[in-house]
Amino acid sequence: MKIVVGIMSQEKIRERMLAIARGELKPKPTDPKIWFTSMRSLAEVLSDDNRALLREIKASRPASISALSVVTGRKVGNLSRTLHTMRRFGLVDLVRENQRVKPIVKATEFRIVA
Repeated sequence: MKIVVGIMSQEKIRERMLAIARGELKPKPTDPKIWFTSMRSLAEVLSDDNRALLREIKASRPASISALSVVTGRKVGNLSRTLHTMRRFGLVDLVRENQRVKPIVKATEFRIVA
């Protein structure tokens, strides 16, 4: 699962989205699907630890965040915050099943376009 990630200022991202909405710009299939406003924010979300977490979720397919906590040795609260941030960027889905929230990875490999 490979996703193209782009880096652009918030203003440029907004302009691009409005141009798409107006029909002035048609995104190409190769265009980034996820946008970051800076290299710093990209580095925080796609840190070595977070990419390792994505690979672990893909490999172990945990039934819940609690189960993932046991596998990774990270605290549930820490994992929950990290996973919610990743969900905002479209890197994971968090699916509610009964009383549990199951993390599902959407990407483990990235191509960065700046």
